[in-house]
Amino acid sequence: MTKPDRAHPAFRENAKPFFDIVMQGLQGEVDGNHFWDAVDEKAVFEFSYRFPGLSEKLESRAAYMEWFAAYDNVLDWAGNLNVYKDKEKNAVILDYEVKGTSAAGKPYRNRFCSIVQIKDRKIVHWTDFADTYSAFCSMSKE
Repeated sequence: MTKPDRAHPAFRENAKPFFDIVMQGLQGEVDGNHFWDAVDEKAVFEFSYRFPGLSEKLESRAAYMEWFAAYDNVLDWAGNLNVYKDKEKNAVILDYEVKGTSAAGKPYRNRFCSIVQIKDRKIVHWTDFADTYSAFCSMSKE
């Protein structure tokens, strides 16, 4: 398994609070120092929400990294983490919030529920749910 290139633009400082809260929630379950280190090359990401430029399903670490390379929100906080584990299904459920400024320059706050399946200490499947109304309001130009 190849490690992700640290020079890749998906290693975005503007998303550091997201990366940090996820790794905090997955502590002891995955290997790696950064979110991208913990993601299997063939991981599948599914999103229950629809945002411009984001497919409802991305089928590799590389595909998600390419999308993330253009992530323009600036997060300055992530917290209110709740972690639930299902050992039988090798799943961790992360419930958390992020705050910052949207690419449109508006305050951004969102709450996520991420269902993360793990195999061999790597993220192999990620299903994401979010407060789409909150995100939509922060992205609008009005």
